[in-house]
Amino acid sequence: MMPLINRELSMLAFNERVLAQCELPWVPALERLRYLTIVSANLDEFYEVRMAEQKERLTALTAQRSPESATLRTMLQEVSTRANILVERKYELLNSKILPSLREVGIDLVSGSELTLSQRRWVQVTFTREIAPVLTPIGLDPSHPFPAVANKGLHFIVELRSKRGTSKNSIAIVKVPRSLPRLFEIKDKTASTRRSFILLTTLIETELGRLFPGREVVSDSQFRVTRDSDLWVDEQEMTNLRHALAGELRRRPFGAAVRLEINADCSESITTLLLEHFDLEPYEVYRVNGPVNLARLQALTEAVDHPELRFKPFTPGPSLPEVPNERVFVELKRRDVLLHHPYQSFAPVVQFLRCAVEDPSVIAIKQTIYRTGSKSELMDLLIEAVRRGKEVTVVLELKARFDEETNINWADKLEQAGAHVVYGLVGLKTHAKMLLVLRKEGNAIRTYTHIGTGNYNPSTARFYTDFGLLTANAEIGKDVAAIFHHLTSLSQPPRLKHLWWAPHTMKHNLLAAIRTEARNAIAGKPAVIMAKMNALTDEDVMAALCEASNAGVRVQLIVRGACCLRPDVDGSTKNIKVRSIVGRFLEHSRIYYFENGGKPNVYISSADWMSRNLDRRVEVATPILDGGLRARVIDEGLNVALRDNTQAWVLQKNGAYRLLRPTTSQQPSVAQNDLATKLGQSSDATAP
Repeated sequence: MMPLINRELSMLAFNERVLAQCELPWVPALERLRYLTIVSANLDEFYEVRMAEQKERLTALTAQRSPESATLRTMLQEVSTRANILVERKYELLNSKILPSLREVGIDLVSGSELTLSQRRWVQVTFTREIAPVLTPIGLDPSHPFPAVANKGLHFIVELRSKRGTSKNSIAIVKVPRSLPRLFEIKDKTASTRRSFILLTTLIETELGRLFPGREVVSDSQFRVTRDSDLWVDEQEMTNLRHALAGELRRRPFGAAVRLEINADCSESITTLLLEHFDLEPYEVYRVNGPVNLARLQALTEAVDHPELRFKPFTPGPSLPEVPNERVFVELKRRDVLLHHPYQSFAPVVQFLRCAVEDPSVIAIKQTIYRTGSKSELMDLLIEAVRRGKEVTVVLELKARFDEETNINWADKLEQAGAHVVYGLVGLKTHAKMLLVLRKEGNAIRTYTHIGTGNYNPSTARFYTDFGLLTANAEIGKDVAAIFHHLTSLSQPPRLKHLWWAPHTMKHNLLAAIRTEARNAIAGKPAVIMAKMNALTDEDVMAALCEASNAGVRVQLIVRGACCLRPDVDGSTKNIKVRSIVGRFLEHSRIYYFENGGKPNVYISSADWMSRNLDRRVEVATPILDGGLRARVIDEGLNVALRDNTQAWVLQKNGAYRLLRPTTSQQPSVAQNDLATKLGQSSDATAP
């Protein structure tokens, strides 16, 4: 039996590792606050998607009177207990470490009770002029039912008593408007050496009584409901995916409730009222000691200009020799180029596309898009390419979670410009990262290709670690062209020479490569598997890794997030080691290494080792054929992470993670620092 770790608990463990960055002495104060907001945003998505899915499953099993329902309910309660501990730790770090450290340097996030007399006057004026006119308090009675509460919308629930002595208290709801700023700087001339900020919710709470003339506020509490936000469309029954998704987006804010966040001092009676209204269980409520929705504190990290409170600026190094645009294709014919972001600039990818747009010999451009952002130079270039008469084909994934609306808007713009836009294949998300340029050279058409592990988004490329390959290799270009043809024409899946691609060959090839290592180990040949990914959850892959471990294969895994395989267990995973790197940058690259009897095969890929990637998405993995570039991927992508003894977390056989610390005889090694120093133009010490 495979020694497995619950996926939900493993996802929470990742967020615990991120939160642990707030306690590291070398992390500056505003960066600690940023990590706190990241964890808060991660937990939102965890409940919106993963826990919503499990709750829906529980509802179905309960309706069927399945005995599995009791097991699932117990698991959900265990997850809730673990999540509550994480939430409590968030607020403890905020209140006892982060906010005090900001106060020491003259930055105050003030509560209502901390307002000075002059600050209170400013609050009153600001509330009267800018906030009160936007608020719509709703008293609950038969003619005023409970208002619609959208996903992650912040509200106050207020208990009121008549000043005329009426015995029965009443309840009112006040929505916190999303149209107003989340954070205000208090203009207090008496404290010119300090900067004081106040959250919108604190400002409203301070003046709540003014919204209810003739009434006395007995109690108030912020509350926030998280809802199921996964979109569902029946692709088999629809005629237009874009229109169907647009309709689903309108309904998304009001999916089934899965979590209630309230202030810690909220009364039991009010809590019960909210739980009943939203049809939630007691274990689905989270009491917080501070502002509900800490993700809003991201506004504070952006409002304060204190360089000493942030990581030092980092400038990526070059990855493609500075050549004029007309020489880019000549350079790629000469050699492949490996890009390692964010240590090296993303600019060569943009330059590659710009050259394709401007070069009159380029006749066609084909690109996949998953996440690119609402403003994108790359998308603008594709539109310009159409205007210049080139054939432009974009496989644009409309179902990229929480980017659906952005991608629908880009689909509209591209189609209006005259590009060919397709939405991938029915039932599959297109997650592969491919850019293909076809150039007329003499009597032939030559291909130039970019394949990457990350999205075509210059913004996220500044802090996501990813690899990309620029190549003029004709065989790889032919493989990529065949995939595009399949995605647009609905033809039979082609046979490829070099690329692995899901859902067709990748899983088969991956399992075959793992089993080859097992046979080599049994035969006494070198047998090593090294892999880096965001998550490991696919049971077939994990079973194959167990078999390889039992055969004597040395397996080294670098898994940033959820890992469901318990390592170092006798009889199954004794030869498997798992670690996770958490640092300034978000580890995002996927790398597969197989020793192959002394002739290593190395792939970079868009796919994690998850069932959704291997079975339900279009993904690609490309081999690194050039020996020098292959050595770079091994060293920069794998070995440097395996040497890290400062920001690496090791997964132990009991399922817990342990942060490594260098021994007295070891030099501290920090993977991200080492790469920043090696590849970047300027680096930052994020660890000792």
